[in-house]
Amino acid sequence: MQNFPENINGIPNISGWESELFSVTQQNQPIFLAKTNIKLSQVQAVFAIALHLHQPTIPAGQNGELISNLQYMFEHPNEGDNHNAAPFANCYKRMADFIPELVSNGCNPRVMLDYSGNLLWGLRQIWGGDILENLKRIAIDPNYQPYVEWLGTMWSHSVVPSTPIPDIKLHIQAWQHHFAAIFGWEALARVKGFSPPEMHLPNHPDTLFQFVKALKECGYRWLLVQEHSVETLDGKPLQNRHLPHRLVARNSQGEEISITALIKTQGSDTKLVGQMQPYYEAKTLSRQKLGGVEIPPIVSQIGDGENGGVMMNEFPSAFFRACYEIKDNGGGTSGIVAMNGTEYLELIEEAGCHSDSYPTCQPISQHLIWQKVSPENCTPDAVAKAIQELKETNHNFHVDGASWTNHISWVKGYENVLSPMNQLSALFHQKVDSLPARVTQEADYREALMYNLLLQTSCFRYWGQGMWTDFAKEIYRRGEVAVNKL
Repeated sequence: MQNFPENINGIPNISGWESELFSVTQQNQPIFLAKTNIKLSQVQAVFAIALHLHQPTIPAGQNGELISNLQYMFEHPNEGDNHNAAPFANCYKRMADFIPELVSNGCNPRVMLDYSGNLLWGLRQIWGGDILENLKRIAIDPNYQPYVEWLGTMWSHSVVPSTPIPDIKLHIQAWQHHFAAIFGWEALARVKGFSPPEMHLPNHPDTLFQFVKALKECGYRWLLVQEHSVETLDGKPLQNRHLPHRLVARNSQGEEISITALIKTQGSDTKLVGQMQPYYEAKTLSRQKLGGVEIPPIVSQIGDGENGGVMMNEFPSAFFRACYEIKDNGGGTSGIVAMNGTEYLELIEEAGCHSDSYPTCQPISQHLIWQKVSPENCTPDAVAKAIQELKETNHNFHVDGASWTNHISWVKGYENVLSPMNQLSALFHQKVDSLPARVTQEADYREALMYNLLLQTSCFRYWGQGMWTDFAKEIYRRGEVAVNKL
């Protein structure tokens, strides 16, 4: 476990310690139960907020080096909204100041943090990593561990439905490597919740199955799921969105796997978190029965931690105001309280709830597939035929997945990015899949893996054609060179 560098030859540590990862992430003991100061029997309702923070990596340094888009913003302040570079940087570090201040003033705050691997690397590149060093306070110091939960994610912010299936687990493990190299193995052992980039959930049966399988193999216990990206098993909207669900994944061979999901409610994500709406919604709720056990419901919400005036300017005062109000009405341990996801799940499990009693859900539109394919006739051909028939007869049906917004497609119109992305992934796996497992420790492998994962960053599609797709082309070119060195 020693000699675990954060960067190796200028590349972030994203591979090579897979066996150590397994031993750390498969630990099953409770994370928050021994440290929480909340008694579930005294709680009426719960809210949980998460902040998603990300900046892409781009080949835009002085000599074409890979740098953070945040660094590019600082160096080109007159382009677009790049004048926001300093406020963004402040947003990336401010929780390390907010949480200790609130705790010292007798509050009982909670926040979940989702930092992409791109951002973690970029924050090390900028100012020698001052922001990362500040964040270590709330990632490592035992005094603040009950208040902050870090969430895992895909290393380079790839949206899962259009990520090549063989790369899904590589993204998950790359983030785990990188996070542990910065904050330590003990900090990684506490990361049990997962935040999919753009809240994008696959609805193709095989992609979803591999995603859930990879999450569980990497030690994750639960993930955040957008309310309108899932349905009940008979195709209806969720009836109990403030209770944990069991997300069921069945593949085209009839295999089934499941994982706990906390439901992120619909709405304008950033504004809801920025104005602390989850707290005010929780005030309208009362305890409910789950599997015969009475528990407080939970309002779960995630939003960008830095993007937009609401988060940059309104969130701090709203967050502090809510924390002090909660302190004055039950001390933050009774009534309406803030909790983090794993803390809530451990507390209701201790009270007698079990995931088998959670209401079930599946990705949106999957009921249409399973209406055509019975469990006893589940084969890849039968599923492929059902999907094709549905596409021909229902113009609203697709297996591109669903995300926080339905007006953006991560597939249509981006063939000039997706085709090279899939091609580089195929080249990478043609080279490495037949090699011994120890290849992940080699510098050439790590470099090729980095470019393969970087090319899958959603920003190269989200920001449209032009400069961003040009960045993708350059990353593909470098990736092809790196893969051919293997």
